[in-house]
Amino acid sequence: MKKRSIIVVGASAGGIVAFQQLMGGLLPDLDAAIFIVWHMAPTVRGVLPQLLSRFTTIPAAHAYDNEPVQTNRIYVAPPDHHMLVENGHIRITHGPKENRFRPAIDPLFRSAAYAYGNRVMGVLLSGALDDGTAGLWAIKHYGGLALVQDPQEALVSDMPENAIRQVAIDYVLPVAQLATQLVRLAGEDVSETPPVSMEENEKTKTEIRIAADETALGLNLSEYGQPSRYVCPECHGVLTQIKEGPLARFRCHTGHAYSADTLLAAITEQIEDNLYGAVRGIDESVILLNRLGDQLADANQPKQAGLYFQKAQEALQRGELIRQAIRAHEPLSLDSIQHQATDTAGTEWL
Repeated sequence: MKKRSIIVVGASAGGIVAFQQLMGGLLPDLDAAIFIVWHMAPTVRGVLPQLLSRFTTIPAAHAYDNEPVQTNRIYVAPPDHHMLVENGHIRITHGPKENRFRPAIDPLFRSAAYAYGNRVMGVLLSGALDDGTAGLWAIKHYGGLALVQDPQEALVSDMPENAIRQVAIDYVLPVAQLATQLVRLAGEDVSETPPVSMEENEKTKTEIRIAADETALGLNLSEYGQPSRYVCPECHGVLTQIKEGPLARFRCHTGHAYSADTLLAAITEQIEDNLYGAVRGIDESVILLNRLGDQLADANQPKQAGLYFQKAQEALQRGELIRQAIRAHEPLSLDSIQHQATDTAGTEWL
């Protein structure tokens, strides 16, 4: 009889404290393999294993490619690399970013679900936006369990809230109670993994291969979705929309992947970048127009010089309009809109 023995954990902003509390609450002889993804900048030196070792005696280290999976071990995704779980071993890859991160939570959760089915327990902790939601959906789809930090306790509640909103979560608990629950669940007997359709299996396998840094062009991901009207914020390729239950995700032909929330955030951030690009162009035109005007004035051509100075002033006025647009611009996410709606409703009630 197979047992629950695979624990995958993901967090982003505010996650370091949650990781420490969670690992500190686990038994030192826990009969499970633990895999951790924490969003970090690619240039950050990986110190998470050392930090976790202060709170648990379970050995913790960055995973390496083709490392065998053993119970009573904590495997941490190294900086700027995805960590994938395959049957009996680990893959460390430099595949395309998902939700603008590498390592990302969804590839780990998805690969664990595909390889180990209902032996998997997925844990989502503090973080912004919604990386991990699609991964938890995959874990549930393959018969595993989904556990989420109580959003009221999380330092950043977006990731837990999004998961609760879109996935049938099994346990929503403070971190200390999550650790206790994992101890209870680890080692439980499980029956056979529930059947998954051939199409779903192939789609999941294809996405794992993309995260494993195989070229996405020949993997025909478009078979599992519909072309959208959006382009990838990173490479500007056309995004294919993939539906999974209530979830809508997007992936381009080079492999970059986005949730709807992350795509919205990326698009609205690019608006500000583009506006600043327009300001830069206008400022450069003002400098050049004034310089040409000065040259004409020195050449005793005041009428022509005045025209150049006038055009420079008109450009300055247009630049100020764009600067006003920048000041009024608002980076958006589904959560920020939801919070605004909640605040508005509360104001109206008052």
